[in-house]
Amino acid sequence: MNHKDFENSPAGRVIKAGQGNAAYWTFIPNSLPPDLSADWELTRLLSEADRALSELGGLGRTLPNPGLLVSPFLRREAVLSSRIEGTQSDITDLYFYEARQLDLPGIEKSTANEADVREVFNYVQALEHGLKRLAEFPVSLRLLREIHARLMEGVRGEHATPGEFRTRQNWIGGASINESVYVPPPVSEMETALASFEKYLHTEHDLYPPLIRLAFIHYQFEAIHPFVDGNGRMGRLLLSLLLVNWNLLPLPLLYLSAYFESNRQAYYDHLLAISQRGAWGAWVTFFLNGIVHQSRDAVTRAKRLQDLQTKWRTRLQEERVTGLALGLVDMLFETPVLSAEDIRTRFGVSHPAAMTALRRFSDLGFLREMTGKDRYRRYVAEAIFEIVL
Repeated sequence: MNHKDFENSPAGRVIKAGQGNAAYWTFIPNSLPPDLSADWELTRLLSEADRALSELGGLGRTLPNPGLLVSPFLRREAVLSSRIEGTQSDITDLYFYEARQLDLPGIEKSTANEADVREVFNYVQALEHGLKRLAEFPVSLRLLREIHARLMEGVRGEHATPGEFRTRQNWIGGASINESVYVPPPVSEMETALASFEKYLHTEHDLYPPLIRLAFIHYQFEAIHPFVDGNGRMGRLLLSLLLVNWNLLPLPLLYLSAYFESNRQAYYDHLLAISQRGAWGAWVTFFLNGIVHQSRDAVTRAKRLQDLQTKWRTRLQEERVTGLALGLVDMLFETPVLSAEDIRTRFGVSHPAAMTALRRFSDLGFLREMTGKDRYRRYVAEAIFEIVL
């Protein structure tokens, strides 16, 4: 890390760590909050972000079964957040992995390998665990360690002390620490920074509005980089948790990884610019634009999914089908890839009854059989994927 790039930053300080030839420079971010100068453009953008998020939250509160939207949205976030870190899997790979059918004959091979898909699957499991735990206690360092343990279980980097904060120095970019782009605080300074970070998480009466605080918190977590591996995914996952924990949304319906992934270099540049120059205003502007963009995108996708569900249910009611078929429609929005065994297990029906429902859905165009086999068939709801992807 070139310490001269950080020497005059108002966002923190550089220190030299290590001894002799092993010495290196690191950056210590100041405690939150920073001094952010407000202007009318930022005020306008904050108002726009609040409105967009409120519309999404209102939609989540009025839908008869909003939980059906959480599953596809969460999985899209898992795919895109992991893709920022270099994985090549997509949402269909994830659903097939969850169905334990990644290598099922008759399904086109994906460029994804199983290790990539397991990382995405772990993201889903980690975020779902975190959301459940919010009912017991707020976002905290303890909860972040729990989530990290699930995120890193059985994947590349699992050697990197899952569920524990690092006990050695890490860095970002470059083959060695001295060639790196950024070196976060050494362990002793990291522990102090984390204590201050947790205190800010629990601050109830802060000068800044919640969405701006979220921008601060995301930068701070990435600047501290408290885990050996998985920090990027954890930092983005933390945003989803806080939106629910702070009652900004009733359900986890907003995810920013799609925005960060499509503006990846700008995302990295803005975070680095804070450390180097204290460029908080540019980062907050970028972040709030992401809130606006992704809130509107989520509303559009949610309405399309709702319309599709209504269309399918109306068609089935016209066909005078059984209650199983109506229940299967809801199941598809949670699991767009399924088999007769999945239906039998879910609804407690016989295998012939499950197959009858699948054939009916195929005839109606709701599902397409993917294997071409006579046994162990698996079906996919392509219309749902077209909306979510």
